[in-house]
This record gives sequence, structure tokens and C-alpha cells, in this order.
Amino acid sequence: MTIGHFLVLSAVLFGIGIVGVLMRRNALIVMMSIELMLNAANIALIAFARQHGDMAGHAFAFVVIAVAAAEAAVGLAIVVAVFRNRRQVNVDELTALRH
Repeated sequence: MTIGHFLVLSAVLFGIGIVGVLMRRNALIVMMSIELMLNAANIALIAFARQHGDMAGHAFAFVVIAVAAAEAAVGLAIVVAVFRNRRQVNVDELTALRH
């Protein structure tokens, strides 16, 4: 496989993530779409790192994985707390977080 294949895969996954964030209103689906976009960025980083024989892309990928894990932990805790109070996680109806 060439770097082009990995970049196309990355672009497709990133596009699916963008569509998920923009079209869906469920907070869990939005978080999963964000994770998909972060993983697409990781694929591109690793592909470029492999192409250039540099380890910097791998280091950036580990940072992205750490950020994704933190985002998932904090985001899931917020979603669970909101669900316990309101019995829904529709992002359009969560106006209490704006103030």
C-alpha cells in the first residue's frame, strides 16, 4: 500500500466523522464521530512518518491518542451526568450548559 491509500482512507474516515458531528444530535454519536476524526488524523500522521522515516509522527499520534482518551473520559462523564438529570442527551436541547 502506498501513502496515497492511507491518505484516502484517512480522508474518508475524517469525512464520515465530520458528517456525524454535523448531522447527528445525540451527544454519544457526536463523541464517536470526534474519535473517528482523531483516528483519521492518526492514520495520516503515521503514514507521513513512515513515508519520511521519522518518528515525530508516531510521537504526535501518541499525543492524539492521549487527548482522545481524555476527551472520551471527560465527555462520557458529562454525558452520563446529563442523562441522569434529563433522560436525554440531545445536544440541541441542552441549553443549560450555555449559561
